[in-house]
Amino acid sequence: MPGKQLATGIFGPIWLNIMPTVKMTPHLYRFFPQLENRTISLPDGSVAEILRAIDELAPGFGDYVLDEHGALRRHVNLCINETLVIDRKTLSDRVRDDATVYIFQALSGG
Repeated sequence: MPGKQLATGIFGPIWLNIMPTVKMTPHLYRFFPQLENRTISLPDGSVAEILRAIDELAPGFGDYVLDEHGALRRHVNLCINETLVIDRKTLSDRVRDDATVYIFQALSGG
């Protein structure tokens, strides 16, 4: 599907291509430079689907943010708009088409 139908005009339906946007901390670009200086817009779906799509753009990204069981690593945070992801294990939280996904590493230390 090309997006949400905005209206029907004289030439047929008018489609609005709204997709979730992904933003991440600049630190991650050091490891995945192919993601730097580009707008990352992906089809809506679960967090797991979004991360798989990013991994297709930048192979190895999934391994960097996910552990060996496919859960978010302990020091990685992911927000959908202003809300932290609830399901860190199976990543089933839904990402709506107008959302922004923020991926960042949690700060730790003393």
